Amino acid sequence: MTTTATFARNQWYVAAYSREVGRELLGRTILGEPIVFYRTESGAAVALADRCVHRRYPLSESRLDGDTIVCGYHGFTYDRSGSCVFVPGQSRVPRTARVPSYPVVEQDSFVWVWIGDRDEADPALIPRAPWLADPAYTTVSGMEPLAARYSLLVDNLMDLSHETYLHGGYIGTPEVANTPITTEVDEENEVIYVSRHMADAECPSFYARSTGIEGRITRWQDIEYHPPCLYLLHSRIAPVGVLPNDDGTDPDAFHVEVVYAITPETEHSTHDFWAVARDFALDDEEVSAFLAESNRTVVLQDVTALNILERVIEGERDGYQELSINIDTGGLAARRFLKRMIERGERGAAARPVAVRS
Repeated sequence: MTTTATFARNQWYVAAYSREVGRELLGRTILGEPIVFYRTESGAAVALADRCVHRRYPLSESRLDGDTIVCGYHGFTYDRSGSCVFVPGQSRVPRTARVPSYPVVEQDSFVWVWIGDRDEADPALIPRAPWLADPAYTTVSGMEPLAARYSLLVDNLMDLSHETYLHGGYIGTPEVANTPITTEVDEENEVIYVSRHMADAECPSFYARSTGIEGRITRWQDIEYHPPCLYLLHSRIAPVGVLPNDDGTDPDAFHVEVVYAITPETEHSTHDFWAVARDFALDDEEVSAFLAESNRTVVLQDVTALNILERVIEGERDGYQELSINIDTGGLAARRFLKRMIERGERGAAARPVAVRS
């Protein structure tokens, strides 16, 4: 069996879409930590540990009273900071009666949560996906649970040659696997860029039906991965020979921004958030419905394959050696960055002093 995957802590992760967090309590596990999310009466998002300090009852199975959560088991009541403000049967609230709270930021239709040292939770570190909240784009989105470690989804998305074989009939054509890639690695900012530009390619149904293009196309796939969580795929589709203007404008092409937020749930399960934003047919509900159904089908094909792969990896012998080739350069760089982030988090945790109670 291979070594169990670990997480890069002291990082921002997508916990939910903004639309998911409201006045109903939402329980979700992030990096193995059960968290409850809700909105205050003023609309602010809150994230608390999803365990009552008394007998561990999930707060997500409890109820809101104003901006406080009342535990559904014995009534311990917590404010938005996690402090217990009421316990049953006594007037004094024990000093240690509190649950951890987590920094949250809402940005680009996502609720981001910081897992790690609160003092390092800088919102400026959150990567952007501005199309998801831009009125110049129309977006469809969803989330699928993945019964596999998050690193397998990273591998999957960094090498799109699998579209030819796993997603034929939807987004895959022979040219995707047969076209070489270029890879650029920004070591300082820890961003990976992988590009595949196809000058003359078959138009898959995903784009033919949504754009109305007939015949062959120029198809660009430009990946931008911000470890550990955010993956962006900038897709450009145009008739063969149609290129951007010299000034960078590109009025004769169709642009699709595909966004994945890759959030570990546990060591062997993942929240697979996906979104597809487009700059054409903005008010066409049939196009939106088609893209939502088609992309969810593609995501579920990945989920099925990666769930199988997780079981294979779990059952394999120690020391199994993979074979990597040219198309894996982006994925290998992603693995290296994730390993570095994990190690950096572990060093930081070791350096922090441990409080000793007298």
